[in-house]
Amino acid sequence: MTARFSGVRLSVARAERRIEVACTLENRGEERWDPAAGYALGYQVFDPATGRLLEDGRRTAFDEGVAPGRSVAVRLEVPLPPEPGRYHIYVSPLQEHHAWFYERGSPFLLIDAQVENGQARVGRQRIATLPRVRAETFLRSLGRALTYPFRAILGHRSLIRSMVRRDIAGRYRGSYGGLFWTVIHPLLLMATYYFVFGLVLRARFAGDDRPSSFVLYFLAGMLPWLAFSEAVGRAASVILEHRTFVKKLVFPTEILPVNLAVAGLVSELFGAIVFAAGLWYFGRPPSWTALYLPLLVVPQFLLTLGLCWFLAALGVFFRDAGQIIGFLLTLWFFVTPICYPETSLPGDWLWLFSKNPLYVLVSSYRRILLEAAAPDWPALGAVAAVSAVVFLAGYAWFYKLRRSFADLL
Repeated sequence: MTARFSGVRLSVARAERRIEVACTLENRGEERWDPAAGYALGYQVFDPATGRLLEDGRRTAFDEGVAPGRSVAVRLEVPLPPEPGRYHIYVSPLQEHHAWFYERGSPFLLIDAQVENGQARVGRQRIATLPRVRAETFLRSLGRALTYPFRAILGHRSLIRSMVRRDIAGRYRGSYGGLFWTVIHPLLLMATYYFVFGLVLRARFAGDDRPSSFVLYFLAGMLPWLAFSEAVGRAASVILEHRTFVKKLVFPTEILPVNLAVAGLVSELFGAIVFAAGLWYFGRPPSWTALYLPLLVVPQFLLTLGLCWFLAALGVFFRDAGQIIGFLLTLWFFVTPICYPETSLPGDWLWLFSKNPLYVLVSSYRRILLEAAAPDWPALGAVAAVSAVVFLAGYAWFYKLRRSFADLL
């Protein structure tokens, strides 16, 4: 089942949103195109953004059978949908109740059309094949997947900065401590964990019995966990909390998870201030290896934001996601060697625990801040690769589902 198009001519009735196609078709197959057997010329209208079939158009039967190697002149009228937008029109022969020729690899006529202000416009027209169209769609989707997340962040950076500032200030509005709670809160949280694990349970790191060593190792591990857990823990409900923005405003909803990830980094910054003060207090000023810190923050941020995008979209469809994530974060905290040394993990299962991205990040924070050593580059590279995939996949998931948010809120 194959055909060859030639002499293609298009005429557009703009006001009627109609395209007239005239062409010559050559039967390049081995079967006769008999109208009685269902052979005809037809068209289908697709949404180019999603590839969804919008309309299976009328057929134009051949006046008589077309033998192999012979040609026939045909005319086809294609009315476009009244809704404004861009459309892909596939014009191809078919055998009714059997198959479209283009589905079997035959070339077909692909027309790019647009409806705007009630009028039809025709863009590019070409002879294409389905594998080539799929390859072009894949490359176009890949390009969007690689660029859209960064465009969303950079294009709305002023709005993100404003919303993060308002979010942080709004948490403590009306309290006596005000913004000082951004320092007091991580300090109290760390002090609580230190009391439980350092004084009551007497956990120690690297065979050092001094409580001060435990404090520093514990705080170094808490720095990435603070930013990660704060953002991921709130992600499932962030769209629900801002439902007014989604339903009544033209608002870039994709930046709401970004706000959480950036606010988490702000909390980590204040936690780092507490940690730096602890280093100086205990007489252990940081080494120059602390300059590696930005190389750790980047994959940490990508991983956090990717999960936030995924959970924010999931939370709209599955309202219990927030409760489940709270439990999973608690479990995640205790399988990550933050409040206990890595040597406490079962040796037979260390290969599995070490696949935890937070395991690698916590270990890297301690290496550069406390041990004056460079990160484990192979392990950090693997985490960076995983974080990049999670970042892109999380945005793709959010981008695909966001059109349904307003209907579900």
